[in-house]
Amino acid sequence: MDSQTQNASLQRLQTVEKRIVRVLELAGGVMEEFSNPSGPRKELVNNHCSEFMQLIKDIQVTLREEIKSACEYRPFEKCDYIARISNEICCQKVQYVLQKLDGMTETVDEYHHAA
Repeated sequence: MDSQTQNASLQRLQTVEKRIVRVLELAGGVMEEFSNPSGPRKELVNNHCSEFMQLIKDIQVTLREEIKSACEYRPFEKCDYIARISNEICCQKVQYVLQKLDGMTETVDEYHHAA
């Protein structure tokens, strides 16, 4: 992940952090309204709850995108290790096949000498 992508991701997560703080403030505001001796103000509670739900949705979407982005990240993408290992395995397979072919050639030669 390049530094520009990391910075963008960090900024999105910082925004999520601010939204979480706001969500907690809203929840606290609603709790204060419910504990108000004169009773909760319906409009204020509705507004807080609507904003709360919207922020939760925004947080969820942002976190889902960040998790998806992190899962798509391939740390060894530019590394040639996988190609080298695949090449080494192929070479070993070819050597094995050559050994078997040599064994078959010997068996055929023995058969011709015996016949």
